[in-house]
Amino acid sequence: MNFEPSETQNLVAESARDFAEQYIRPGVAQWDETQEFPVEVFKKAGEYGFMGVLVPESLGGSGMGYHEYIAIIEEISKVDPSIGLSVAAHNSLCTNHILSFGDDEQLQRWIPKLATGEWIGAWGLTEHNTGSDAGGMNTTAKKDGDYWILNGAKNFITHGISGDVAVVIARTGEKGDSRGMTAFVIEKGTPGFSSGKKENKLGMRASETAELIFQDCRIPDENRLGPIGDGFIQSMKILDGGRISIGALSLGIAKGAYQAALQYSKEREQFGKPISAFQGISFKLAEMATEIEAADLLVHKAASLKNQSKPVTLQSAMAKMYASEMCVRVSNEAVQIHGGYGYTKDFPAEKFYRDSKLCTIGEGTTEIQKVVIAKNILK
Repeated sequence: MNFEPSETQNLVAESARDFAEQYIRPGVAQWDETQEFPVEVFKKAGEYGFMGVLVPESLGGSGMGYHEYIAIIEEISKVDPSIGLSVAAHNSLCTNHILSFGDDEQLQRWIPKLATGEWIGAWGLTEHNTGSDAGGMNTTAKKDGDYWILNGAKNFITHGISGDVAVVIARTGEKGDSRGMTAFVIEKGTPGFSSGKKENKLGMRASETAELIFQDCRIPDENRLGPIGDGFIQSMKILDGGRISIGALSLGIAKGAYQAALQYSKEREQFGKPISAFQGISFKLAEMATEIEAADLLVHKAASLKNQSKPVTLQSAMAKMYASEMCVRVSNEAVQIHGGYGYTKDFPAEKFYRDSKLCTIGEGTTEIQKVVIAKNILK
């Protein structure tokens, strides 16, 4: 076991850190206030290779592994978790689904545009009535010759308005049948495919979340990903990797909140000395640092398994569950350490606090992670 980041990982982290400071930090407050999705930042991220981290160089990507991917998401999320979330969703969900299950023609057609940031990707599984119960979806795809007709809607979709292409899971069989759903790739501008309501959110406000609507949306069979009926099975595999990215996002939030609290505790004086000198504060910092370290190890262990193409369902669920709950605790303590200032927008603690909660919900709630973990350990 080697716990030291490689030279490549350090260089990648430094690049992501520089990118975040130059292109993200100046806009954080404005994007959060107005819920602006800064498309130009993602185009620039594509130039840095951050939009196709796991994509082979032959398809326009960076050809890197999961440890490097974690470093990128983490460093971006230390500055603005909402941008980290969007980069993660683009890479882990949309791009990775096509990369994992597309044929050669489909890879050449869509992956280079996604990997370079020319196109932004969305991924649609969740519906209004089906969150954790994805098998109960109502969006249907009916075969019509060499085409499929899609009807229904998806919600809570990252890049639901700005996305240029979406991977969508629709029901092609009976409701509740895990073999009754199929994945399709749908390009923006396809007749019958539109965006709906944009959500007004507590946190992650610069990461666009909206509905996808299908009204007699006609797409060719060549846009189908993999065999008919494989969509749900594919999605569960994609979420295994996606949960690693949420773990990385959680680490970035926690480390950003911790660093802000640590710095503030050294500068803020009460009773003639910095508040970090008081045991009540120093013990909080000690617990925060320890929890971050534990989550870091869990996330990177899952990444190591993923890089080796080993089963990762259990480890990614553990990493996601622990890291996401940890980042909520750490960001909460960061607000507490800042005292009254932590409740104002003059300091970064309140934004980390608001952004953190999504990590316990997106890509499978904490409760669903416990279901996955229990199922695997009781086999």
